Amino acid sequence: MKNSHVSRRQFLNRTVGAAVAAGAAPYVWLPSARGAANDQLNIACIGVGGRGSDIGHQAGRLFNMVACADVYRDNAEKFASKYDGKCEVYTDYRKVLDREDVDAITCGTPDHWHVRIAIDAMEAGKHVYCEKPLTLTIEESRLIQDAVKKTGKTFQVGTQQRSEFGQMFLKAIAIARSGMLGDKLHAVSSVGPATAGGPFPTEAPPAALDFNFWLGQTPKVDFCSRRIGWDFRWWLEYSGGQVTDWGVHHTDIAMWALGGDEMGVVQAEGKGTFPGIPDGTDMVAFLNGKTKLPQQFNVAQTFDCDLTLANGNTIKLVSDRNELLLEGEKGRLRVNRGSLTGKIVEDINADPKQKEWLDEEVHKLYRNMPIQGHMANFLHCIKSGDKPISDVWTHCNSVNACHMANIAMFVKRKLQFDPTTYQFVGDEEANRFLSRERRDDWG
Repeated sequence: MKNSHVSRRQFLNRTVGAAVAAGAAPYVWLPSARGAANDQLNIACIGVGGRGSDIGHQAGRLFNMVACADVYRDNAEKFASKYDGKCEVYTDYRKVLDREDVDAITCGTPDHWHVRIAIDAMEAGKHVYCEKPLTLTIEESRLIQDAVKKTGKTFQVGTQQRSEFGQMFLKAIAIARSGMLGDKLHAVSSVGPATAGGPFPTEAPPAALDFNFWLGQTPKVDFCSRRIGWDFRWWLEYSGGQVTDWGVHHTDIAMWALGGDEMGVVQAEGKGTFPGIPDGTDMVAFLNGKTKLPQQFNVAQTFDCDLTLANGNTIKLVSDRNELLLEGEKGRLRVNRGSLTGKIVEDINADPKQKEWLDEEVHKLYRNMPIQGHMANFLHCIKSGDKPISDVWTHCNSVNACHMANIAMFVKRKLQFDPTTYQFVGDEEANRFLSRERRDDWG
């Protein structure tokens, strides 16, 4: 089997080094050769429990499903059972990537596996649809961007608010960017609190689960059933908690509305409660596996963070009800997955010409591509060579903002970030959180 073992040094060198070497070359989005010749592309799904199963079945309606992989074999067999024996089951995703008949993959694993699997897939010639949040650290954002640039594969991130829910989020963005709310804009990204719980007992892992493989790059710990499945997102070892999980959805829309989807955050501060983190914990040592904590959820349960874009517009990220507020000196609007409200919205809906204008602006925001759903946009871009609506560059700006919020809470002070160097300015302690040590076997 190819790539059965890749060290951390090899992982870093092959992504960063190769991209630097190719950095002077222009970047071109290339359609797949199979896509040009065959309308039915083959897809394989990696990580098919929970949300991974959802996006996998979405892909199965548009692509020809040929394989799936999950370190918990029960998940893979359940997923494959929907495809009448045509979906081959694996527990090691690398065997999927060895198949020459696979054109594209979905990645629905826990967050700490996203970047490694995505890079391996692109280097194996596959297009990638990866769930959000894409990265575990800010360093991983550079690695994945370098890999997309190096390989030229189509890469879509699963921030589906950019495509779906009646385009209400796109309408909100269009209104904000038009100046109708004002020139100086502020957003409140409310995403609800994280779950608290524990300590939990440890036990032997299920026979069908390769828990060491599941842990991957993260520190080795005893198995606890509350670390896997839906609950992985409440452990900082594998996720950024609600700050990155739901936070990246609304913050992504806010950044697009307030400063353009290519503008990043340059300042972050915040406070939060971490019930699973004892006072005095060395957070860098913990995240690098040097210190063990009780077996309990340890992400920020509640939080109140402030983010500033380079143009001075601001975003507040809070653990309140689930919605996004956009406001300026002329007005405000609110949007979530069920509604878009505000006087400006009412005025537009009452005027046919304004409604027509808004529809036109939405299509411009969507780069004049057909709006048929997020997975459909992925397929469209494989075939056309267009840049996906949730591309790696804009998503990394959004997820990095959420990582910055977490880091600001860890160090308990305001941070300045330089997007050209990918470093916090004059803060060595904060910069120690930009990356993490990886277990040697899972570089």
